[in-house]
Amino acid sequence: MTNHYICLLALAFCWPGITRGQDQSSAGGNQQRQLEQRFDKQLNSSHIGETIQSLSSQPHHIGSARGKAVAEDILQRFKSYGWDAEIVTYQVLFPTPKERVLELKSPTSYKALLKEPALKEDATSGQAGQLPTYNAWSADGDVEGPLVFVNYGLPDDYEYLERAGISVKGKIVIAKYGRSWRGSKPKVAQEHGAIGCIIYSDPKDDGYYAGDVYPKGAFKNEYGVQRGSVMDIVIYPGDPLTPNIGATANAQRLDRLQAPNLLKIPVLPISYHDAAPLLKSLEGPVAPEEWRGALPFTYHIGNGKALVHLKLQFDWQIRPCHNVIAKLKGSELPDQWVIRGNHHDAWVNGAADPVSGLAALLEEARAIGALHREGYTPRRTLVYCAWDGEEPGLLGSTEWVEDHAAELQEKAVLYLNTDNNGRGFFNASGSHALETLVNDVARDITDPQTNASILARKQAADALKAPTAKLKKERLAKKSLAIGAMGSGSDYSSFLQHLGIPSLDYGFGGEDAGGEYHSIYDSYDDYRRFKDPGFQYGVALSEAAGHTVLRVADAVNLPFDFRRLYETVNGYVNELTELATSMRETTSIENQLIEEQKYQLVTDTAKHLLPPSPKAEVPYLNFSVLQNALVALDTTTQALSSRKSHIGPAYDKALYQAEQQLLYGKGLPARSWYKHTLYAPGFYTGYGVKTIPGVREAIEQRRWTEAQEQIFIVAAALNRLTAHLNGL
Repeated sequence: MTNHYICLLALAFCWPGITRGQDQSSAGGNQQRQLEQRFDKQLNSSHIGETIQSLSSQPHHIGSARGKAVAEDILQRFKSYGWDAEIVTYQVLFPTPKERVLELKSPTSYKALLKEPALKEDATSGQAGQLPTYNAWSADGDVEGPLVFVNYGLPDDYEYLERAGISVKGKIVIAKYGRSWRGSKPKVAQEHGAIGCIIYSDPKDDGYYAGDVYPKGAFKNEYGVQRGSVMDIVIYPGDPLTPNIGATANAQRLDRLQAPNLLKIPVLPISYHDAAPLLKSLEGPVAPEEWRGALPFTYHIGNGKALVHLKLQFDWQIRPCHNVIAKLKGSELPDQWVIRGNHHDAWVNGAADPVSGLAALLEEARAIGALHREGYTPRRTLVYCAWDGEEPGLLGSTEWVEDHAAELQEKAVLYLNTDNNGRGFFNASGSHALETLVNDVARDITDPQTNASILARKQAADALKAPTAKLKKERLAKKSLAIGAMGSGSDYSSFLQHLGIPSLDYGFGGEDAGGEYHSIYDSYDDYRRFKDPGFQYGVALSEAAGHTVLRVADAVNLPFDFRRLYETVNGYVNELTELATSMRETTSIENQLIEEQKYQLVTDTAKHLLPPSPKAEVPYLNFSVLQNALVALDTTTQALSSRKSHIGPAYDKALYQAEQQLLYGKGLPARSWYKHTLYAPGFYTGYGVKTIPGVREAIEQRRWTEAQEQIFIVAAALNRLTAHLNGL
């Protein structure tokens, strides 16, 4: 037994690192609790509120003067807390509008306002420097054509249009926000031949149907508009011109028109005030009941008589992207990094998105800095990051990750992300080998409203929301929280899905609903009234994220529980086999209904709906190689979970690099940037996750040869993980 190993065994009993299997009554456990209690005492809800008010006091989008000033403000805050901090700047493409025109030409005339009015109840709503209402990464375009209503613009909606004999080719579509990521709507429209896309927020979803509208209530008033990116981030996020490399000043760039994640048609978001005249002008078939919104007229799909003119032009400039990177060097393992991040750029003022999460991060950094002044130093290095350019497509984080990819795969133990935060329930998603850690943290933090743990409150909510008695019973019996899988939409994506770095995403919400998202009304006045009055959930977020960071930073045994990963993946594989079986049975029955002309017998002839087209029968896929890989992983993770010994830094490194074994070098089909075989944003869901995406999406899209190939690829990744864990 080496002296180094003896020292590490001693540290297990005296250093403040709690991991699964350790006795929480040990000296180390007591020291960790004492450290966390000291950390908690430093957190201040009033200070979080002041930070939200200050950083959201003016519009601060990427590339703006105020955006740079916010980055410099954050830099000085980190330095005042005692951290080593710097601004790391990249040069990225970011377009802003030069011209926006939307007109109804017939059967009546209407010119869209495309403007959100200032309100006396919202002090920042009338400021200069606001980005206009637009979708970043829309193509330039000057198009005129018939208007067609396409519901939420999902692939299934276009199948209905096909049955109704309505084509969108050469036409402009209008879709509702919701049910999918906004960028999927013009993407699907473009695939079907549309020449333009309009997206509006229907009052049924987040307007007067949902509750009182702003400023009386939290929900979207008739002029509110959701800005947002329509970059096809499911191909790759970040600067469109520099995929896979950091967007440094001298980086080699693609021609913009050749960038595969940019659309070819113009896209514009509008309010329901501007949408109403357009929708009211439509004739043709009455929209199906599930398509109808809450505007006070009958919704029609259109028959070619309503004519719309859409003209958009953008400046397509390269702009600076200012990331703030702060470090607190570890005392023993400085080359093992625990990374924490939240973005700082906003579409306008961004009190909720992103400043509420950023204020919690800064409060953590301030508290840790105070502990450091009192003599505390983490074993591992802490890296706290405030990202720029998240809103247009995860620009700042992606460029930093691509620029430091090799170093991060060597050093990054964990990336913990937050974004917007509000009142309600604790939500966590991420790498499932970290699920036990999340439960341990959540069990120890008190919910501000109920005085129960945030774990108990979330478990109660999950049980009540279960749709069946059987599921309610199962969730009541479950003693732990199942964390979600990561899709996209925030800065964790490049860490987990591109580099295989273990990642988590935290936030509170569920009792903070409203319609301010990406509008000028995402303001401090809105936030303090409707999102988190008293800023108590800002403190809860600081506690949850801060405790997680401190436990990982100081742990002797890193808290990875690969049994949870095995159990989760086993569930995913069962879902896939059930999906294939269900599709086979459904396809067979549907084809029989079509063949026997049952649709013609029951469809209302006045609707002139054609029957669905028959689909090819579903073949039997061979899942055995995947199931055998799971058997081996089961055996290995059981053995590993019973092991309590610790060998040293090399053992730690092997633990946190285990996630990288799940990467596939060639990436997912048609989108090689995404390399993780377990988690990715869905090709048509955007933010929404697809688990074991290579197999799942091939099945859903009925690409059977590809599905079988992907089964072998995922099985090989699981076998690599098993071999890696056996090496421990």
